Amino acid sequence: MTISSSMNAGVSGLAANANQLGTIADNIANSETYGYKQAETDFHSVVLASSGGKYTAGGVRTSTSYEIDQKGALVSTSNATDLAVSGPGFLPVAQASEVQAGSTDPQMFLTTTGSFSTDENGYLVSPDGLMLLGWPAEPDGTIGTYPRDTSDGLEPVRIDANQLSGEPTTMVTLGLNLPATETDASASGDPLVLSVEYYDNLGVSETLNITYTPTIPATGTSNTWTMVIEDSATPGVVIGEYQVVFDDSRTAGGTIASVTTVSGGAYDPATGSVIVNVAGGPMELTIGQIGASDGITQLSDTFAPLNISKDGSPVGSMTSVEVDANGMVIATFDTGATRVIYQVPLVNVPNPNGLIPLPGQIYATSMNSGSYFLWDAATGPTGEILGFALEESTTDVASELTQLIQTQRAYSSNAKVIQTVDEMLQETTNIKR
Repeated sequence: MTISSSMNAGVSGLAANANQLGTIADNIANSETYGYKQAETDFHSVVLASSGGKYTAGGVRTSTSYEIDQKGALVSTSNATDLAVSGPGFLPVAQASEVQAGSTDPQMFLTTTGSFSTDENGYLVSPDGLMLLGWPAEPDGTIGTYPRDTSDGLEPVRIDANQLSGEPTTMVTLGLNLPATETDASASGDPLVLSVEYYDNLGVSETLNITYTPTIPATGTSNTWTMVIEDSATPGVVIGEYQVVFDDSRTAGGTIASVTTVSGGAYDPATGSVIVNVAGGPMELTIGQIGASDGITQLSDTFAPLNISKDGSPVGSMTSVEVDANGMVIATFDTGATRVIYQVPLVNVPNPNGLIPLPGQIYATSMNSGSYFLWDAATGPTGEILGFALEESTTDVASELTQLIQTQRAYSSNAKVIQTVDEMLQETTNIKR
């Protein structure tokens, strides 16, 4: 019985080391595969119950696992949509074939890295046929509220290279100087005109025409101006009129002393702004706070627009797309404007090593991995999403080659055991003869 159990132990040793050789071969073959997680074979002894004081060899068995929670080194690339995760978390992806077949709710898989580029339909797809998933942004670039314990709401990220975008102007800041000499009794009283371009809701260029008319007193200096605002979209219509008085004291000379609203939105001294209604809707016009020198001032004898700033942009074409550390997919237009079009979350599971490995360096959740949760990248237990980067294989080739030699020797030793048992059995047979 002991001799035959020795044969069984030797055979199990051959099988176990053959399995070990398979994982070594896999690891070495995928040493240059981005996102590959090293496989590891564990050996477990098989102990058979002894009876009557006799020992029975049990042999060995193996189990294979992937070190999914291990991170490979990150390498830089020249593609903005080459993505990797610097820390815990997985990118959500779907099979392109499932999406192309018309599925509106494709199954979500997980991966730690991917080289994505746009296909003929604008989807971000990897060479393995995986589509990146994300939450679509609203037209204003905000992300709505989506469930975090399900993939409902996620959809393939689609980049429309022919997309046009324009942002309306909602805020204008006026930084200019009015000549103090123009409010003297001897001044001509000629109005000063300032034109400020803005963009309407359709990205069309319009103009705010702002006229500053000095108040001429009978004697002395009034330090008072009437500001009238008109919109080129509605010619001849005054959308705001204000009387602005400037301080002439030694400590605050040249700054706004008071603003009286004649028509239009009321002046807010806390923000130094007024709200006027242009053709496309309300617009905040900042003229400066009382006593502050960063808005409209009245100094010297020069009319000087110093700093006119505004938001909004004309219509432009998309030129590039990047993914930031928080997973925001940001489109850049040729006007310099940017807009968020998707958000890619990171998926976290309690036990990453319990995930089911699938071809193409993707994983599916299982009972062993636990339930997943979708996090904003760089929050909670997740790391950041890095563009222009890929994760290398976790294979250590030097270690695998060392293990290869050890496995070869172990295999040869088990083969020697079988050979020896065979010879002993032959001797036993010869005794009977």
